[in-house]
Amino acid sequence: MEGIPHPIPRTVEEVFGDFKGRRAGLIKALTTDVEKFYHQCDPEKENLCLYGMPNETWEVNLPVEEVPPELPEPALGINFARDGMQEKDWLSLVAVHSDSWLLAVAFYFGARFGFGKNERKRLFQMINEVPTIFEVVSGNGKQPKDQSATHNNSSSKSKSSSKMVRECMNLKQARQPEPLTKAVKMSPPPKDDDESGEDEEEDDEQGATCGACGESYGTDEFWICCDVCERWFHGKCVKITPAKAEHIKQYKCPGCSGKRARV
Repeated sequence: MEGIPHPIPRTVEEVFGDFKGRRAGLIKALTTDVEKFYHQCDPEKENLCLYGMPNETWEVNLPVEEVPPELPEPALGINFARDGMQEKDWLSLVAVHSDSWLLAVAFYFGARFGFGKNERKRLFQMINEVPTIFEVVSGNGKQPKDQSATHNNSSSKSKSSSKMVRECMNLKQARQPEPLTKAVKMSPPPKDDDESGEDEEEDDEQGATCGACGESYGTDEFWICCDVCERWFHGKCVKITPAKAEHIKQYKCPGCSGKRARV
């Protein structure tokens, strides 16, 4: 999503320089330019991404149309979760996804130009010496080097464990309610005969089709309903995951979003 061409990094030092430039741009978006960034992430717009540039700038834009993309893409649809969370929590969520994207881009270059084991290790060590974007945004900087290794390890394990627990709980909450809600909404009013009602419910579910691809309902797939046209879609067809759906107050399918934009 970079309109201005940038030199392609080929050595460990060049890849790390690219990493630092993109990281600086992302940190600006989430700290000094946070008000501008917040307003650009309008939930009424299409799926938006936050891009960090090698020249220490940033931009919020639609994902690239090229498939597969030239570089790994950042998290899609960050604007949809904006109004469903506290601003601090939302910024922290974007920061975590931005850290993941930076690592993906850096090691994409490493793989593309054949970095060996020692080069990959050196690149990771260089990256690991600087605080993550999440640490900068949340204020949880790295511990000073003169502190004991035991303290660092225990603190690191504690943060990692708590983070994993929160993410697992959020994912579990997002995944479990969806199929139940959709099954109830698509089912007819209950009959006196329990067995008959269950049979009809299964028939209704199996008869539903995705508004994007036209395929039939599957119990092992995540579905989401548009709150405007009330059509159902596979999550994969509209690029919505259970985790993203958890933070969406009112979902509008691509077709309804496009109609609103044209009006």
